[in-house]
Amino acid sequence: NRSSTTKAPRPKDASTIVIYRAIGDRTEILMGERSGKHSFMPNTYVFPGGRVDASDARIPPAKDLRDDVLVRLCRGGCNPSRARALAIAAIRETFEETGLLIAASHDRPRKSKVDVWNQFGTSTCGPDLSTLDYIARAVTPPMRKKRFNTRFFVLDGANIAGTLEGSGELLDMKWVTIEEALELDIPLITEYILTQVREYLETLPVPD
Repeated sequence: NRSSTTKAPRPKDASTIVIYRAIGDRTEILMGERSGKHSFMPNTYVFPGGRVDASDARIPPAKDLRDDVLVRLCRGGCNPSRARALAIAAIRETFEETGLLIAASHDRPRKSKVDVWNQFGTSTCGPDLSTLDYIARAVTPPMRKKRFNTRFFVLDGANIAGTLEGSGELLDMKWVTIEEALELDIPLITEYILTQVREYLETLPVPD
């Protein structure tokens, strides 16, 4: 925590994705443990995600955000360009931390100046924002030294591409039920988001 005599730092934009999947009667979400080397929430279980990079606003998505998602993001105090950057950052961070691809085909081959997008497969595919829904926003309290204005997306991971493998940023990645997640060492905000995810999943139509 910071000293009460210093000015609260301005929160930096960040985004994260709660990926869920149904295995029989069991609905699981993906979580991983933050490395102890992190100064922000070390050794706690969280969803994939991180802060927005300047380059995220310049990456062309293969598919855009749904209109309703864009409207709700902009109600939270950002313009359409920033809303897309938040979604692209969440997809990039998920790929970097887990190896999973939230992607669709581009209309033509592309090459990126940002190396991670070439690893992602930018020449043939790009971030698919259309698969993301938006459930919540949270701002780190003013007394913290590091502050983030984080948007929480949710995604059905039934057909997600890629192989689950970490970069070292997230350890012990695993699929757990919401009840199992609540038993892990999680930050208070993650506990709150899990309740929002539970409510969200309960509103989804039952598959045929």
